Amino acid sequence: MRIRRGFVLAAAVLTSALVVVGCARDTGTSQPAGGGGTNAGACARNSAPSAPGGSSASPAPALPNADASGLKVGLAFDIGGRGDASFNDAAGAGLDRAISELGLAKANTKELTAGPNESEDAAATRLRQLASEGYNPVIAVGFKYATALKTVAAESPNTQFAIVDDSSVELPNVTPLVFAEEQGSFLVGVAAALKTQTCKIGFVGGVEQPLIQKFQAGYVQGAKAVAPDIQVDVDYLTPAGDFTGFSDPAKGQVVATGQLDGGADVIYHAAGASGQGVFQAVKAAGKSAIGVDSDQYNIPGLADVKDVIITSMLKRVDVAVFDYINAAAAGNLSTLPDTFDLKVDGVGYATSGGKVDDIKAQLDAYKAAIISGAISVETTPTSS
Repeated sequence: MRIRRGFVLAAAVLTSALVVVGCARDTGTSQPAGGGGTNAGACARNSAPSAPGGSSASPAPALPNADASGLKVGLAFDIGGRGDASFNDAAGAGLDRAISELGLAKANTKELTAGPNESEDAAATRLRQLASEGYNPVIAVGFKYATALKTVAAESPNTQFAIVDDSSVELPNVTPLVFAEEQGSFLVGVAAALKTQTCKIGFVGGVEQPLIQKFQAGYVQGAKAVAPDIQVDVDYLTPAGDFTGFSDPAKGQVVATGQLDGGADVIYHAAGASGQGVFQAVKAAGKSAIGVDSDQYNIPGLADVKDVIITSMLKRVDVAVFDYINAAAAGNLSTLPDTFDLKVDGVGYATSGGKVDDIKAQLDAYKAAIISGAISVETTPTSS
């Protein structure tokens, strides 16, 4: 595998006549197949694994709906909040489902949203506000709340908190809601390798930090399980600590355009709202894209680009938020899984649009192999 490191400056005139200069970090490129991987059919592809017995997903039996009418639920969104067509919208959908199915009164909910690159004090103030106003439980959406939550949860021992995508806060009143993103990403990597016509695919991450690197690691491993010589271009919109990479569609469009110009014909993004720009670039090029977190093919705000979305890596934040509220209402948080993984249908891939129907058998064979343990998916990118 050939590794490229360094910042890439790109400029493009977008359809809105906005000129954007994007700064992206390219953190890994595999060796191209077939002298650059630009010829249709250049990839040599492995057969799917034989499905081991007893390895289908076995989600826990659905628990009866508890009565949440007595709860006040606070939701602290990550950057972008509702309307990001991704991670935050999934969390919001879980809250909406609790209102619809558990008797939670909408008037007894409150939503607050993080700002880009805000201070830890600002994040703590948001959580502290929800707790002080009597919201219990309070759900922090995103790992960036971890430091603030550790402080605020210790200050408010009688308030129950949950945090999505972090397990570092070890306090009795904090419940982690974490996912095996690498497993779902492996499956969409398989899809990309089976669908590419150039033997070159791309990954666009929002911020270069460990959580998003899990998406990258699984995607690359899945693609190479199918086509060992496939080339995978990897770019991050911003370095660790700069969270604007999750809310900059213009930069996403610029970086994705660079990958497409370089020969990639399938691009997977894990970039939050910036993924909307990735889709626009793919649409303009007439190539294929893979969504993330939600089934992005079915998101109304993405209707103009849905035809290029062949699948999405499903990260069931909506299920985790709903299940947490249900468990809190029942007074029994022990019913929640330690990790929302393939085995409990906490992650997966979408089939909306029918664009992966022809490869579903292969995808499900790899899924079964992961569930059985025959395939172990890496959580960090390999450097060689």
